[in-house]
Amino acid sequence: MHIILLSGGSGKRLWPLSNEIRSKQFIPIFRREDGSYESMVQRVFRQLKAVDPDATVTIATSKSQVSAIHNQLGDAVDVSIEPCRRDTFPAIALSAAFLRDVKGVGEDEAVVVCPVDPYVEDSYFAAVRRLSELAQAGTANLVLMGVEPTYPSEKYGYIISRTQDPVSPVDTFKEKPSEAVAKEYIAQGALWNGGVFAFKLGYVLDRARELIGFKDYEDLFARYETLTRISFDYAVVEHERDIAVMRFSGTWKDLGTWNTLTEAMTEPTMGKAVLGEGCEGVNVVNELNVPVLCMGLKDTVVAAALDGILVTSKEAAGRLKPYVDNMEQQIMFAQKSWGNYQVLDVQPDGMTVKVTLKPGQQMSYHTHAHRDEVWTVVSGEGETLIDGMTQNVRPGDVVTILAGCKHRIRALSELTLIEVQLGQNITVHDKRKYQE
Repeated sequence: MHIILLSGGSGKRLWPLSNEIRSKQFIPIFRREDGSYESMVQRVFRQLKAVDPDATVTIATSKSQVSAIHNQLGDAVDVSIEPCRRDTFPAIALSAAFLRDVKGVGEDEAVVVCPVDPYVEDSYFAAVRRLSELAQAGTANLVLMGVEPTYPSEKYGYIISRTQDPVSPVDTFKEKPSEAVAKEYIAQGALWNGGVFAFKLGYVLDRARELIGFKDYEDLFARYETLTRISFDYAVVEHERDIAVMRFSGTWKDLGTWNTLTEAMTEPTMGKAVLGEGCEGVNVVNELNVPVLCMGLKDTVVAAALDGILVTSKEAAGRLKPYVDNMEQQIMFAQKSWGNYQVLDVQPDGMTVKVTLKPGQQMSYHTHAHRDEVWTVVSGEGETLIDGMTQNVRPGDVVTILAGCKHRIRALSELTLIEVQLGQNITVHDKRKYQE
């Protein structure tokens, strides 16, 4: 089974845990059996592999999310990188070309496209496998998953099937309706359109060639930022007459707001939190290493992270995005492919960062033109490379890197260091990479 997982968005609706580079799918919120936590993307990937260990997974995403994906999933997935955001049709077309030209997938093989962040049970991926089988058998040019609605939602489009059979031709699609109209659709047996569909690879490549006229993956990648922003629904689905829908009645939730996310939490609190007297319907997610105490609160969400602190009623939680859009805030935490960094202090002429590298991982070999750096090793052992000279480092060692020096550090074991950046123009763009 070939799966394309669509991973996008900046996740501001789950601020302060999410930010411009840490989308909701990377937040470790779901408790594992061993007491640790996993993110949406880790949970979905684990569930998918439990149903089909041989499934090949490609994540379509922007460059800003690649480090977080490799941080959480390692090299177990392929990544199709979008040079810029151009909505779902260009993203799927680029991923399809990646599968054919880079991974060697045949045009007659079935591919399933899913969002990366639904809250589902294993039965969902069993249904995804069935969807792939239907597409492979030629049931229709497009085979969609229609989710049986549990309430008259205004957030989803609706699929009107021709029959009430488990698999049926599609009669028509309906846009996101009002609650009253949604009730009418449900009375007719309509299904939610969850954005899950299957097709043979050649079908989408043919449609993409018609609409874009590209030659191959490299050509499409080079021209990507010139493409029109358009969704897969508008570009392909609305113009296709040979469509079937497969009904799915299992658990399926879009955890896009604090309301829906807290509904999926197995415990009311995560991190250091105490719910005192009078608390009802309160959820706390605390990523800070300080306790949070709540008393006398009802139907409230409290979220504490390095980027900020949120205290909101659950009723108002879905309306926070405009407020977050108006905030100017230094991103204080980010995951990289080699580990993560946490900003400890920001001054006009310097910044202090805690850096943690996973065993065997290393930063790229690079220079900064406008800042010096001082590294103090706190724990673990590593190896530095500075202007071609290697040196082993251990706790207590201090390394000074002047502007213009080529440098990197490799972790021989899990390695933590404090990095003090000194300069008047400290920015993520002040970086030039080199081959070792």
